[in-house]
Amino acid sequence: MKILRILELPVVRAVISATLLIIFSSCSQQPAYPAPEQIGADVVIDVASFRPEIPAFYTFRYENRPISFFVLKSGDKVLSFLDACASCYLHKRGYEYKDNVATCRYCGMRFPVSKLEKGLGSCYPIRIEGRIENGKYRIPVATLEAAVDKF
Repeated sequence: MKILRILELPVVRAVISATLLIIFSSCSQQPAYPAPEQIGADVVIDVASFRPEIPAFYTFRYENRPISFFVLKSGDKVLSFLDACASCYLHKRGYEYKDNVATCRYCGMRFPVSKLEKGLGSCYPIRIEGRIENGKYRIPVATLEAAVDKF
């Protein structure tokens, strides 16, 4: 009985509500990943660190906002994508990778990583340009900064 009376107190209710809100909102947030190295006007990632068909996720910070992206080695190409899509980015959930499939954490759409380059459909990860130079994959910082509205 005492427990029920305690739960009826407005302060206790407010604390419980705030705690639940924090717990549930943190579960819906996009994860943060390791920061990529920045050299000059590019973020730079060693190509030798890529495992075939397994995306490597990173979070770049711009104006204290996270911009997450992933890089994928597919055959003889290296591809990069925002951890966001054109239709679900407002929910800021990104993608998860498991068993050669990238899955939107919001709508559940699934894409084989071998098909990501085609990018057909509104829930595909947004492709960003990068280039290989001297064994390093380079993405212009300006490209990531321009995508801040997706995060």
